[in-house]
Amino acid sequence: MISKSLVSDVEAGFHVCDKERYAELGMKMSDFAFCDRRLPYNVRVKDLVDRMSLYEKTQNLGNRASGVPRLGVPAYQWWSEALHGISDQGTGGVHFDDQVPAATSFPLVILTAAAFNESLWKAIGQVVSTEGRAMYNLQHAGLTYWSPVINVVRDPRWGRTLETPGEDPYTVGRYAVNFVRGMQDVEEAEAEAEGKAEGKGSHSHTSTSSNQQQLDSRPLKVSACCKHMAAYDLEIWNASSRFTFDAKVTEQDMVETFLRPFEMCVKDGDVSSVMCSYNQINGIPSCADPVMLNQTVRNAWNLHGYIVADCDAVEEMKVHQHFLNYSPEETVARTLRAGLDLDCENWRTYHSYYGDHLESATMQGKVREEDMDRSLKYLFTVQMRLGYFDGDTPFEKLGNKDICTHQHIHLAAQTAREGIVLLKNNDHTLPLNSRNHQITTLALIGPHANATDVMLGNYAGKPCRLTTPLDGISAYVANVRFAQGCSDVACENKNLFRPALQAAKNADATVIIAGLDKTIELEDMDRTNLWLPGNQAQLISQVANVSKGPVILVIMSAGGVDISFAKNDNDRIKSILWAGYPGEQGGRAIADVIFGAYNPGGRLPVTWYPNDYVNKIPMTSMLLRPNDQLGYPGRTYRFYKGPTVYPFGYGLSYTKFQYHIALPKPKKLKQINNAMNMMMSVKVKLGQHVHCRDLAYDQGAIKPPDQCPAVMVSDLLRCGEQDFSFHVVVENSGDRDGSEVLIVYSRPPEGVAGAHQKQVIGFQRVFVPAGRRKKVKFTFNVCKALGIVDFKSSMLLPSGAHSIIIGDAGHAFPIQVIFHRHN
Repeated sequence: MISKSLVSDVEAGFHVCDKERYAELGMKMSDFAFCDRRLPYNVRVKDLVDRMSLYEKTQNLGNRASGVPRLGVPAYQWWSEALHGISDQGTGGVHFDDQVPAATSFPLVILTAAAFNESLWKAIGQVVSTEGRAMYNLQHAGLTYWSPVINVVRDPRWGRTLETPGEDPYTVGRYAVNFVRGMQDVEEAEAEAEGKAEGKGSHSHTSTSSNQQQLDSRPLKVSACCKHMAAYDLEIWNASSRFTFDAKVTEQDMVETFLRPFEMCVKDGDVSSVMCSYNQINGIPSCADPVMLNQTVRNAWNLHGYIVADCDAVEEMKVHQHFLNYSPEETVARTLRAGLDLDCENWRTYHSYYGDHLESATMQGKVREEDMDRSLKYLFTVQMRLGYFDGDTPFEKLGNKDICTHQHIHLAAQTAREGIVLLKNNDHTLPLNSRNHQITTLALIGPHANATDVMLGNYAGKPCRLTTPLDGISAYVANVRFAQGCSDVACENKNLFRPALQAAKNADATVIIAGLDKTIELEDMDRTNLWLPGNQAQLISQVANVSKGPVILVIMSAGGVDISFAKNDNDRIKSILWAGYPGEQGGRAIADVIFGAYNPGGRLPVTWYPNDYVNKIPMTSMLLRPNDQLGYPGRTYRFYKGPTVYPFGYGLSYTKFQYHIALPKPKKLKQINNAMNMMMSVKVKLGQHVHCRDLAYDQGAIKPPDQCPAVMVSDLLRCGEQDFSFHVVVENSGDRDGSEVLIVYSRPPEGVAGAHQKQVIGFQRVFVPAGRRKKVKFTFNVCKALGIVDFKSSMLLPSGAHSIIIGDAGHAFPIQVIFHRHN
């Protein structure tokens, strides 16, 4: 999108309620109750809104808010981006220049997610918000960032896979929670609140309204926004466009998959904003759905913040979706009543549909002024929580010294290292050894061999210090023979093949860096196939066939690529790494992994399908479960049973890890057959008024003998207190230190119709030195970990034998859920 700066009259250290500032404006700050810090926020925002005219209200419900100059409230740009670092993409919330030339650019989210490291995700959010606050003080950024993207990757062709944490709803949700907490939490305020809570003692009782008031006034470092809600994962496919696509989704899939990350973001992350998407869901535009916005996000999940539309989404309802043949006034009235607080402008015309049509909609009696008042109160409350009105935050001294610091750049490199996935390593070819002169010359080949902006992906700002693969590898090997082979990823001809082949013939080792870029997968651009573009595969094969030494293939991409030829068919390609889009320090990270300075431990956050998968199911089908009648094979690791190039969660290491599962002490176990075959049992008490629910089973499946197949989770009043725990002992039996990602899945009882094959319920990344072991504890809530969503979208807890799986089916144990009546 083309940026257009918003003229602002703010100064460094600016806050609205500054006595001297009001004096310069010829006003007395004491005349305005909204500037009285002694009053609670709800009283202050009401005073401000009550003073505004109808026209002033309409002009403050778009991202380019005009402010209220006659009250001393300046203009404010709500739209800033921080997907993987502060970005200048948008319409003026962020800008770079000689004073602030750059900000730390982390890897794209899909690679960061591959680290499966929650503390890392939070640390990134903390760095990004620190740099954002510093830039705000320097008049180069706002305080409200419309990040992260938390849509689940449903289809491997989706162009925005690079922005997301992958295909698993729980993992996506945990990424959201940690990134948002890193962005928003004011650590001093959080510690103070915890101290006050502890001081009240275990017998204190805080009312719901009091808790609500505390959360509505909780300080914010910056404001984050979880987007795009919901069932949004199509850009342009054949004749379908994200602006008009009507996603036909079952309620089961909505609850189980598409809404779950957003629920976690709001409930567990306490995000201060949610963005609704362009598409319709079952005939209703997301931004006009009162059930989703008001009933679910605002009330059921208890959002403390505002709901914003994706840019131009409201206008699209009228202009291209022709929703109910509404007039512009009826359109804005519908969305405002549905719970949409802020309209993002048409980024082509810089006009807000709310700003253009809400006043006339009110005059025509189609919407009430109090509906606008409600939304304005949410917006001004967020600004007050940010310190925009009062100042006096812990961040006012942040400045240039806090942007692009050594620690921040190091974290960008570490993130890329942790995310890189080792997919193949025949004959233990990696890591290469350059220290004892085994590798004195190295051929570096491929369209991404000297990548720069490609590593930054989209929604990128200006990087602090860009390290290309050529830079990184040259730090290890003095004699690097660089030959692209293809001028770009399209690789439409073979004109540059010969220099590449010649370089490989005479080198001790060859590294090929190939893959995709923003011309293949991007916002507003879906993929048509899963192959490497153009002649890339031929380049790789020909180089491998003539190479003197081992060949290492590095793939830069977000979505999976069918590289079966490199995995299975060419023995000369000894090793394969996936590096996503690794950010400004990507070249350094790739080299550190190749030469063994870092032992890779990343895991794939999406399934890599064979190319023929895309011929079996149209991208417009929202079905996740297999459909035999239509020949649809199912989607994601939870439901797809077909062949893969590489499965979800796959990743190798330079060392060898072994697992040993340690269940609780014998008194809590039920022994079956013999001491080596043990089952954990969980007894769930049922109140006398809890009704049993029937479960559908596959034809021929054996139903458990329990007379109560399942119960509604919402009927179990104390289910939140019902946990089970176990330990996994991780032993590093190799000769290299390394990190292992433990992914824990649950599997429902055998034969439950339509149930997932397995689902992620938790994960931990654990560093284990060579020859050592580490004991890792996992604790899970019974209802959350073992519950399923049935075809009626009800959350049920089935009785019977569930399974807990660590990593793969080779490490598992059964857990029996037993119901008994509590009299």
